Amino acid sequence: MPRRDASPAPARRSAAPARGAAVPGLAGLRAAAALLCAVLCSGPGRAEPFLFPFPFQDPALPWHRRLDDLLGRLSPSELVLQVARGGALGNGPAPPIPRLGIAPYNWNTECLRGDGEAPGWATAFPQALGLAAAFSPELIYRVANATATKVRAKHNAFTAAGRYGDHTGLSCFSPVLNIMRHPLWGRNQETYGEDPFLSGELARSFVQGLQGPHPRYIKASAGCKHFSVHGGPENIPVSRLSFDAKVLERDLRTTFLPQFQACVRAGSYSFMCSYNRINGVPACANKKLLTDILRGEWGFEGYVVSDEGALELIMLGHHYTRTFLETAVASLNAGCNLELSYGMRNNVFMRIPQALAMGNITLQMLRDRVRPLFYTRMRLGEFDPPAMNPYSALNLSVVQSPEHRNLSLEAAVKSFVLLKNSRGTLPLRAQDLPGKRLAVVGPFADNPRVLFGDYAPVPEPRYIYTPRRGLETLPVNVSFAAGCREPRCQRYSRAEVVGAVGAADMVVVCLGTGTDVETEARDRSDLSLPGHQLELLQDAVQAAAGRPLILLLFNAGPLDVSWAQAHEAVGAILACFFPAQAAGLAIARVLLGEAGASPAARLPATWPAGMHQVPPMENYTMEGRTYRYYGQEPPLYPFGYGLSYTTFRYKDLVLIPPVLPICANLSVSVVLENTGQRDGEEVVQLYLRWEQPSVPVPRWQLVAFQRVAVPAGRGTKLSLRMPAEQRAVWAQGWRLQPGSFTLFAGGQQPEQQLRVPSEVLSAQFTVTGAARPLREC
Repeated sequence: MPRRDASPAPARRSAAPARGAAVPGLAGLRAAAALLCAVLCSGPGRAEPFLFPFPFQDPALPWHRRLDDLLGRLSPSELVLQVARGGALGNGPAPPIPRLGIAPYNWNTECLRGDGEAPGWATAFPQALGLAAAFSPELIYRVANATATKVRAKHNAFTAAGRYGDHTGLSCFSPVLNIMRHPLWGRNQETYGEDPFLSGELARSFVQGLQGPHPRYIKASAGCKHFSVHGGPENIPVSRLSFDAKVLERDLRTTFLPQFQACVRAGSYSFMCSYNRINGVPACANKKLLTDILRGEWGFEGYVVSDEGALELIMLGHHYTRTFLETAVASLNAGCNLELSYGMRNNVFMRIPQALAMGNITLQMLRDRVRPLFYTRMRLGEFDPPAMNPYSALNLSVVQSPEHRNLSLEAAVKSFVLLKNSRGTLPLRAQDLPGKRLAVVGPFADNPRVLFGDYAPVPEPRYIYTPRRGLETLPVNVSFAAGCREPRCQRYSRAEVVGAVGAADMVVVCLGTGTDVETEARDRSDLSLPGHQLELLQDAVQAAAGRPLILLLFNAGPLDVSWAQAHEAVGAILACFFPAQAAGLAIARVLLGEAGASPAARLPATWPAGMHQVPPMENYTMEGRTYRYYGQEPPLYPFGYGLSYTTFRYKDLVLIPPVLPICANLSVSVVLENTGQRDGEEVVQLYLRWEQPSVPVPRWQLVAFQRVAVPAGRGTKLSLRMPAEQRAVWAQGWRLQPGSFTLFAGGQQPEQQLRVPSEVLSAQFTVTGAARPLREC
């Protein structure tokens, strides 16, 4: 949805009860609720326990009976307003129903990596793409859970004050699960990168972390977006608001849908349909997508909300319908539950009464569309006594807590990817620093605004550490020169940079993009460092005259830093993404290689060597895109790449069994040794190659990964599992086929020109038996 400008290993979640089922383990709840209300709800002179006025308020009843009662009490006009008021601005909140004691509710909340765009301060975690680089589902879980804590605490305060405006609710438009399929797309930063499996694993952790482990209540509800086949363009060469993504069924199934299915399996309560058309049909009016696949094939029982204004654009942008009435009928019949409008009051779903009168939709269908909205609110605890819900006790003391600020720092440290480290430039030796002069230069060196990316929470300024402020915590004399005041770097002061660098013993150059260059509704036009930034770097190199120089990059979409990669005077390159409030502290820790701060993140997307390697953005075939289908020329940096301050060795790769039946899972063990002098973390990556596929498949596919800490001089034996579905192919349906397969294990992809020091092991296994549909296993 359009962004409002703003400054800047978990336990598996208990399976949620089936929607409409009674909650297990809550036998006798009616008596407990009565006892609770006898204490909490009675007052002077009241001897009888409080009786719930309506059955839908009775927590002892199963969900389906409560929903039946509530929906049966709503008039058609009340039902319409519940689906027509998804926000934002004047379009929300969903109105109260005073006669039933139902309060307003605002569905418009952003939780990508913190309580984004909500009123008041909040801890900001690194942008999603940086979190993906950590290759750590456990970290994603903790960040999402901390985000939900803040969202819930602020929601409690908002409702107590009678505030129901935008970003005050508990239903999050997060995570973003679109595939990073083109380097210039403006919203790459919000994604988990280019790989469906990695995105799906991180989505599962985010959803479970955000919704929490409670068996009855969810802390906040997740909403996976943008569904689907949505990965640019934003505005170059055409507008996203009228774009038709023409996609092959195989690419749809193998690239654009798997991570969304993982979201359903994780228990997400909602999906957001996207702006674009898919093979001619707008996503929010696409029955194949919203009903046949999402609900029919995957069993999703939650609600679908439109992207902001997407229903209006079915007519106004795509010209798929001729009137808002026709649009309301098409989208409601396709499976859309809730309209998020551009602030309109007389929006598309306000035509539903006319559609009912004409017989284009039925009252039962309207009730069916409203049902998951109120089910979600029930699971959030809205209609139960507050004392029953532990999340009702959260208050503003948890917002910006030390625990959350420390987690933000940890997440930033774990997200940095070391792209280059010549001649042991890093880590810096702490004992050599006192008295040294360090110059920190560039438009990202001391500008808090550019370090966050989009959809960012806004922390108090005292908690924001720019690179300059973070490096000033070290025992060095820091000098600073921006060179250019903003990321576009259209006005550049060479003298300022040369003056600072020339007087320094070591140099840190801070370059990148920021939301001035790449964001929602704004694609980049090329891979170049913006404006005069490359000139700034070259001037700094010349002025440094051989003294150590470190390049820090703050970006999402890949940049052409081939000059810096090739030039020996640039000793190290660190990809920092958009690390948010703890940027400077994390940088200081990583540059020193402090305990727990040895780089171990890996690129979640390929950095091409040039745009000649990249197909046009509006072309939605996967051929030539991402590591799975890349062309013959090597990229600048491959997916899964990242260096360390130590070295690792892999040995003893064992596959059990080496010959397995068609439906069997594969067990994998491998020994990882830290052969260097420093403690470190490694991201172990398993890739699968089909040797005799009957249909087109990726050249290889990530099928498992694990981030693991290994002390210097020690080793560990890892056990991983590859389920049978990981080798399924799309052949007019998911099918398992017999044949030979190769499994690769290492700290990178196999067969890469740019390599990390460790080797990649490989072993073959064979699958026997007759081919069969995956659903039969």
